Amino acid sequence: MSASTPTPTRPGPAASARPRTRRLRDQVALGWLAAAVVITVVHRWVPDATWLMIHLVLLGALTHSALVWSEHFAHTLLRTLPDDAGRRRQDARVLLMAAGGLAVFVGVPLAQWWLVVLGTVLVSVAVLWHAVHLVAVLRGALPSRFRVVTHTYVAASLFLPVGVGFGAALALGLPEEWHGRLLVAHLASNLLGWVGLTVVGTLVTFWPTMLRTRMDDRAERLARQALPILVAGLVVLVAGALLGWRPLALAGVVGYALGLLWWGRALARPLLAKGLHEFAPASVLAALVWGLAGIVWVAVLLVLAPSWGSLGDVFPLVGGVLAVGFAAQLLSGALSYLIPSVMGGGPRVVRAGQAWFDRWGTVRLLVINAGLMLWLMPAPSWVKVTVSTAVLAGLVAFLPLLVLGARASARARRDPDAVAPEARPFWTGNQVVAAVAALALSVTAGVAVDPAAAGLAGSGPAAPAASGVAPTGNTTRVEVTAHGMEFTPNRIEVPAGDRLVVVLTNTDPAMAHDLVLNGARTPRVAPGATAELDAGIIGADTQGWCSVAGHRQMGMVLDVVVLGAPTGAAAAPPADPAGGHAGHGASGAGAGTAAGAAIPPTNPAETLGTFVDPVLPPLSDETVRKVTFTVTEVPLEVAPGLWQTRWTFNGGSVGPVLHGRVGDVFEVTLVNDGTIGHSIDFHAGALAPDRPMRTIAPGESLVYRFTATRAGIWMYHCSTMPMSSHIAAGMHGAVVIEPEGLPAVDHSYVLVQSEVFLANAATSAEQALELDADKVVAERPDRVVFNGIANQYDLHPFTVRVGERVRFWVLDAGPNRASSFHIVGGQFDTSWTEGSYTLRRGEGAFGATDGGAQVLPLLPAQGGFVELTFPEPGHYPAVSHVMVDAERGAHAVVEVSP
Repeated sequence: MSASTPTPTRPGPAASARPRTRRLRDQVALGWLAAAVVITVVHRWVPDATWLMIHLVLLGALTHSALVWSEHFAHTLLRTLPDDAGRRRQDARVLLMAAGGLAVFVGVPLAQWWLVVLGTVLVSVAVLWHAVHLVAVLRGALPSRFRVVTHTYVAASLFLPVGVGFGAALALGLPEEWHGRLLVAHLASNLLGWVGLTVVGTLVTFWPTMLRTRMDDRAERLARQALPILVAGLVVLVAGALLGWRPLALAGVVGYALGLLWWGRALARPLLAKGLHEFAPASVLAALVWGLAGIVWVAVLLVLAPSWGSLGDVFPLVGGVLAVGFAAQLLSGALSYLIPSVMGGGPRVVRAGQAWFDRWGTVRLLVINAGLMLWLMPAPSWVKVTVSTAVLAGLVAFLPLLVLGARASARARRDPDAVAPEARPFWTGNQVVAAVAALALSVTAGVAVDPAAAGLAGSGPAAPAASGVAPTGNTTRVEVTAHGMEFTPNRIEVPAGDRLVVVLTNTDPAMAHDLVLNGARTPRVAPGATAELDAGIIGADTQGWCSVAGHRQMGMVLDVVVLGAPTGAAAAPPADPAGGHAGHGASGAGAGTAAGAAIPPTNPAETLGTFVDPVLPPLSDETVRKVTFTVTEVPLEVAPGLWQTRWTFNGGSVGPVLHGRVGDVFEVTLVNDGTIGHSIDFHAGALAPDRPMRTIAPGESLVYRFTATRAGIWMYHCSTMPMSSHIAAGMHGAVVIEPEGLPAVDHSYVLVQSEVFLANAATSAEQALELDADKVVAERPDRVVFNGIANQYDLHPFTVRVGERVRFWVLDAGPNRASSFHIVGGQFDTSWTEGSYTLRRGEGAFGATDGGAQVLPLLPAQGGFVELTFPEPGHYPAVSHVMVDAERGAHAVVEVSP
């Protein structure tokens, strides 16, 4: 029995008169893809950018294509053509789906749940209408060999409403455990159910069509047998996730995978018979490989993840990889074949268009797939950025090629005498070389931006030769691991006169470390990476240390003991590779000489390049508040004319102020774009710290969810050790949760007091160093500041009018010093701290109605607010009444006008 392969129907004259249908069929998907590219480029400035990029591809482009092309294939295989009314109804479904997707894409980043629900309903109505239409087509069609394809499409359509319903629930902001469970169910229903089953049904006939060869005789039978296995596996997987029983969910994944393998045998024979000679089937095959890898990844996570909550942390990465490796390649491959074929015009016209889709196909495939594999490997963050840029370029190249291919087909249709383009070999050595060169250039560019993170920065200046000892000519080579806050071994014995080489491996899961020893230093070594340090000839006992701020103070030192040293040889003082002493805790090149520099007092005549707006952000109506905190390490002014390299949340001198009500849910995505491990701890939420407060390595991210159950001004901060250094370096901020019934006032300001420990008197960004950790331990701050910058509100005063009521929310972020907030010339008639009023509009605890307060006393991490009105115009200093701290910069001015 011969196996014929149905080909996509090509439009005749009636179809040619339907430009609107074609626009909806093709351009909606391309619009979603273009939007995903734009968001990828500007993601740093877009809320929920990672979620948006993934869903623009999956819920936008891929779902639209599954809707329109599954209907196309159902009509083709059942030999039924829609009439004009049917085409109008398809247009309506497409528009309904697009409107629903748009509502979701706007609603989630803006935390407008009603919009998310509206979009979910519209998407569900569109796809269920699609399923009803397919059932009607089945009933009205004559018996056909490939009815199972349409059966598969109907089954797929039933999973999408379930999956988007789970997605709407996720947008509510659920506890970590339920978030993880629903996320698994959401991914299973949408990606494995709606998309996966649609792909299975389509490729029964479309795969051999793309390969231009005969179908496997078993294809229809294998698809019929696999469909119930796939559906059962999905049902079991979703049930296991909802019940919180991971063995059941794992059984569902295994069952689904077995169904795929059983069906997938029908793909092997056509592939072996014909091979890959065009971009379209090669791209689709690459997508299938990534899809199968994603299923294996999910199974491994179900086995190894410590909790459902931890699955929720990893699944966005799984979704992102599948969006690029599976969805984007599936779309570009399928459309590369379908669009020229369905546009029609005869073989010559089709070849004219398809020739463009095959242009640089080998380069694109290799750059996308090898680049994605490189991106998944441990690598410095800048290498990931440059490699991902190359992958994006490989994907985006499909869009202009599509336009050029369509134009080529149009030209060939207009000119019947035009010569068809000459067929070119798809796989060429030149293209392989070009792809390898492009990826090598991407990696090289990433290393060039940050060579230290790649372990290629060298070991600094040559280690000094030991004095008083003759070189032996031997080399002592020692392997040392860095983990937590210690080196293992932390003591090395070296024969006098030997050259010492230390191979440092960082086994810490999240934190970068380095080694400074005998005048040499390694670059910062990323988790899992290794660097080699040549300490030179060792003639006396010495000591090495990790120069990451605070690590040496936590005991991260390496003692080198010399065996057989000459009598009277003194221990060598630890030498800094910049040429100075090493008795301070500053980090960065040049820290050795700079830390001893005198820090001048603030010059009141200095200007300030920037300042932090102290106004409390307005309180919106949303109840689920989603924000992204990106960790960066950047030079900033900490006083007029003084600079320091700060560790920041979102690049500011102090972290962003979050503002909400009791009962609000906060969903904070922490992205570590720094060079060492960081974390975050929100005092405003009560939850186990094990997962949300864990340290993440550079390039990683986590999602921290909490519900604000109590009012107050709550501190948040990096909780990575040494915590004092991370807080002092700038990683702190405030969450204001308003008490019930808080009266409105004319002005609300937020002041976060903290301490600054300078390693040098840098007067420019180029000179700025990180904090001096020795000063942190000794509690010797150089500046005490409000909102990260000393004296900034002397230069930019608070401005109010006589009689206006002003509320100051104040938080003492420390890390060490208490505060006593006071306004010179003012008296507070309201004082609220740590959950309760001590004074409320003059009424005290014992019923007195004429009470007042002069200070708001706060220990580190405490907060509260005070209110007052000003009796007459003037300039009222606002200070910490720990006066030495006011003189260090905890000083502001309230400028009161009539």
